[in-house]
Amino acid sequence: MAAKNLSILGSTGSIGTQSLEIAEKCGFNVSALSAYSNVDIIEEQIRKFKPRVAALVEKQAAADLKIRVADTDTKILSGIEGVCECAAVNDADTVINGIVGMAGLKPTLTAIECKKTIALANKETLVAGGKIVMNRAKEMGVHILPVDSEHSAIFQCLQGKPTNKALKKLILTASGGPFFGKTREELKNVTVKDALKHPNWSMGAKITIDSATMMNKGLEVIEASWLFGISPSKIDVVVHRESIIHSAVEYDDNAVIAQLGLPDMKIPIQYALTYPERYDAPTAELDLAEICNLSFYKPDCETFKLINVCKNAFMRGGIAPAFANSANEQANLMFREGKIGFLDIGDIVECVASEAPDIKDYTLEDIDNADKLARETVIKYAQER
Repeated sequence: MAAKNLSILGSTGSIGTQSLEIAEKCGFNVSALSAYSNVDIIEEQIRKFKPRVAALVEKQAAADLKIRVADTDTKILSGIEGVCECAAVNDADTVINGIVGMAGLKPTLTAIECKKTIALANKETLVAGGKIVMNRAKEMGVHILPVDSEHSAIFQCLQGKPTNKALKKLILTASGGPFFGKTREELKNVTVKDALKHPNWSMGAKITIDSATMMNKGLEVIEASWLFGISPSKIDVVVHRESIIHSAVEYDDNAVIAQLGLPDMKIPIQYALTYPERYDAPTAELDLAEICNLSFYKPDCETFKLINVCKNAFMRGGIAPAFANSANEQANLMFREGKIGFLDIGDIVECVASEAPDIKDYTLEDIDNADKLARETVIKYAQER
């Protein structure tokens, strides 16, 4: 395989740092890096990987970084404009989008316009702007390769499939998060610290809270629907506590094909970067005899209502998924800030999502307006509670 040139967006986060490990192991070049505000980590990355450009969204942090790396040849940019410039950098052929939240949408669209291959870990890109993103990617001949472990698993299981007509359903697995089996009564007083204790995966705070509420799985249903062109009605969610089976597909003859592996994001990251080839990965080998038991459960959609909130938003269509996503981002943040309780996240997002404007043929401007309105509505509901 010819050496790839990478632009890594969200380079200081979990996906970004592991992507850099893969880049180093495989001998890929790093042309651009971006992050939100972590000056210390991105400075280390700049000195090690020597990208042509780097950006921080937070402008004061970017100004600090520019001074720190003045002795290097890396050009420092700031704001979302700087991140988009990193996505468009000329010598990068692949953009890894590991940005958290809806902030990843505009850089994805920029990368598509520049005909970059996209390794997508930012599920909100498709939740908020799926129609725009997928239509433009098709027009530009751009490949969008999934990095999320569940969507990578489905992508791998679909290799060599006959036709979409033979596909009966997708099966997304979920760890169940730290509160699996808990009732609403038991969840009344859980803390942020409690919610951040994920049983299997090491992720950032926002995504870990989304896993605890199971909003993450609702978002993944929408993402899978866009990626694989299948209705949410044909996507099942099953709780699999061990996180060994990362997802599966079922065909019309009821044959089920699953992808297995230890819970390590380096496997899906590397597959997105080396597809269709496979390289040795810096991960442990799966020993099924040592694992011994695999368990499966139906999700509790009454206690963890956000799975169905996402499905309903997608079936409603138009701007509704973007509205639900932004409502969740705001409620998730307010919980982490101690302004609302854990159960308030689901209750508030459910109410706010039902108030989404009825805009079917939405534009990027419509998404921005919906984002602002959804966040304002969450704050209003929280104050009333």
